[in-house]
Amino acid sequence: MAQRKAILAIDEGTTGTRAAWVDESGDVGGLHYERLAVSAPRHRVVEQDAAEILSKTIIAVRHTLADAQSKGVAIVSMAIATQRATSVVWDTRTGQPLAPAVVWQDTRYADDLAELGKAWNGALIPRVGRGTGVRTPYLTAARQIQDNPAVREAYRAGRLGFGTIDTWLIWNLVQGRPLVSTATNATSSGAYDLRAHSYAHDYIDALGFPAELLPELRDDGGEFGLTDPEVLGIAVPLRAVIGDLHAGMIGVGALHSGDAMCVHGTGSFVDLNMGTAQPDNPGRYDGALSLVAWRSGGLSRYSIETFTAATGSALDWICDTLGWFESAKAISAAAAEADAAGTVQFIPAMTGVRMPVVNPDVTSTLAGIDFATTRAQVAFGVLEGIAQSVTWSLEADTEVAGIDVTGVTVGGGLAHSDPLLQMQADLTQVPQRRLEGTEYASIRGAAFLAGAGELWEDLESTSALLAQEAYFEPVMSRAERDERVASWRARVHAEIELSQRHTTQEV
Repeated sequence: MAQRKAILAIDEGTTGTRAAWVDESGDVGGLHYERLAVSAPRHRVVEQDAAEILSKTIIAVRHTLADAQSKGVAIVSMAIATQRATSVVWDTRTGQPLAPAVVWQDTRYADDLAELGKAWNGALIPRVGRGTGVRTPYLTAARQIQDNPAVREAYRAGRLGFGTIDTWLIWNLVQGRPLVSTATNATSSGAYDLRAHSYAHDYIDALGFPAELLPELRDDGGEFGLTDPEVLGIAVPLRAVIGDLHAGMIGVGALHSGDAMCVHGTGSFVDLNMGTAQPDNPGRYDGALSLVAWRSGGLSRYSIETFTAATGSALDWICDTLGWFESAKAISAAAAEADAAGTVQFIPAMTGVRMPVVNPDVTSTLAGIDFATTRAQVAFGVLEGIAQSVTWSLEADTEVAGIDVTGVTVGGGLAHSDPLLQMQADLTQVPQRRLEGTEYASIRGAAFLAGAGELWEDLESTSALLAQEAYFEPVMSRAERDERVASWRARVHAEIELSQRHTTQEV
């Protein structure tokens, strides 16, 4: 009897790393999850242990391989989806990280980048799809070389490795230790020329980053070499390495221009597929980024992305630190009991806001509470704050892209919240759909990209493997919707104004 063939896929996210196999029918098996620690030792600083990321990824892979072997599943190749723009510096002789990994949520150099933006934004936006923003791995690493003696010594000795998480994992897991990065990871790091598939070297030079440390750029889908059996226990081709959100787009079938995806994880990301077209209005919003959606066969597809950096992590904080609810599921269950939309308003800004402007100094707000407020209304307000953020993000995506949204597919853990998805449908006035196994979107997407032309004819054919689980249409009147959106955004603007006033006073 012939063995089932499958792709082994890694999904290395911010708060956890997973591995699973995806077979020819799109079924996901052998899933193993390892939780990752995230540290925020002070304001604007977010870090992780790159050694932990690697070790727990290897643990997850070995569990998945054992499951595949026990079930007669033949692993024919591997794929990796990763968190993006989280940077690592390490010693290429010892393989050990030389400093904490600086997470994509980190904004410690936001002020320096804002100052650089005065001279650079006009040139960067048409080329790399964004201005200087609030973080870039290249400035972070340049400062580490400058300020960290261990990093500086490794650089002077010619044994400093640098890269985002994709580079770190490829270097450790693939034979020959290649130092490479892929289009979707580079585009998220803020110095990638969208049309040329190359680094924006002039800007990287201005950041003070040594060009000789830049990883070689590759397509997301392609040949990366054979995995190292001494590390993973298997030698198979690595055929896809892609940013996790981009993998999610493929994994939910958002393959065509006008298809939108919303993924709720640590943060909530909204991506609009533009196909091979460039955006009509780049730079209209600081927080709306033009990206490579994915690149294979030398051809780039593009997307507009907006996000709220801390939504799922904000719910974890509400549950774990404040103890108001047992879990995010409990928040959703309580929200479903609310009689109607109340006055409670939540702004999920644990690491600042990104719409309509990028401002890392705005903090989260929970308002509209009085003695009549119920637990269910608080839960409703918390979820609605996330839905409001998604709504603003989707509107910004469409304005920047210059195309209409044909539909939104929602993925990630919070996609299982019916109240949240109904709020998103009402506030966006666009139907929302949830797929079966939506939590596997990034795993499936990475596997689909790796297996296109091998297990599946092409990416288009993988859409037939996806089954719809639920569909949410708008039921709120347009007038009520407009009122709630206007009220919530007015509070965001007030918080931005208050933050700017405090900043002015401090100066």
